[in-house]
This record gives sequence, C-alpha cells and structure tokens, in this order.
Amino acid sequence: MGGKMVEIKFLGSGGQGVVVATELLARACFEQGMYPQSYSLFGGERRGAPVAGFVRVSDKKIYLKCDVDRPDHLALFDKSLYNENEINAQVMRGGYVLLNCDRSFQPGTLKTCRVGLIDALEISREMGLGSIVNTAMLGAYIRLTGTVKIETLLKVIRETISTAPEANIAAAKEAYEKATLL
Repeated sequence: MGGKMVEIKFLGSGGQGVVVATELLARACFEQGMYPQSYSLFGGERRGAPVAGFVRVSDKKIYLKCDVDRPDHLALFDKSLYNENEINAQVMRGGYVLLNCDRSFQPGTLKTCRVGLIDALEISREMGLGSIVNTAMLGAYIRLTGTVKIETLLKVIRETISTAPEANIAAAKEAYEKATLL
C-alpha cells in the first residue's frame, strides 16, 4: 500500500449483508498483514433500511476515528442508491465504484471514477443465498481493486461464515470471475 490509507464505503439496505461484508474485508486485510478498521451505521429496522459500512486499510496503524466522507472506493449493494451527482462529488478521483445491477442498467457517466458492474443478486440467488449479496460483492470488489487476494477472502469466509459457507465461497469466486469494468 505504500503508506497510503485506503477508505472504502459500502452502501446497501438491511438484509443484504453490508455489515458482514465490512467485517470480512477487514479480517482479510488483517490476514495479509495490513491494519484494518471497520464499522457500520444503521437504524433500528433490520430489513430494507439503509445501511452503510466503512473499512479503512493501511500498512501502518490507523489512529483516525471519524466518519469516511470521501472514500477511495464505493460499493453500492443496491442500484437504487445510485446517484451520479453524489458519487462524482464523494468518491476520490481515480477510485472504483462497484455497482450491483443487472445487465440492463446503464450507470451514466462518472467523471472521476472507474465503474465496475456485477449482478451480485443473480449470483447470490443461484447459490441459494437469496438477497444476501455480501460475499458476491466482495469477490467483485477485490477483483477490481486488488485490495486482498481471492484466496485470503475465501479463507476468511470459510472461517467466519457459519451459514452456508460453501455457497458464500462459490458466490465470491463467481463474482470475482464475472466482475466487469466499464
């Protein structure tokens, strides 16, 4: 990482696995010798309510204890959260924006970001995971950004996820292979 701290923001709705995704990514970064910090923000409702997850990663200890306002990378677990103007204003120049959407969605033009697409919902449903898209989104995210190795993510999923770990591993692998960059 060369001393640079990377800040990542995940946005989704309750029931999509945003909170678990932040934990899995932070654990995978730790496994690879980095210093991660993760936290999530959500309301009292569980299903359908907005959820934000944040991960900071560095090769040095992180002492910063504030919100992530301008992430280096953004992953939108739900295409309804896509707002071109907000993304252009928020995400750092050269960062990645990963969008969970089907092939028919046209994301428009992001002036300062690289855009990646994955149909994480389709993959998760194929694997019997329903609308929980976290591991598919993580597989696609690391394919685009190279934050951690896929083998490290799969190991962390196997060690952490108690419900359907093999289906979650398969979802991460498939999304890693299918993620596309516009």
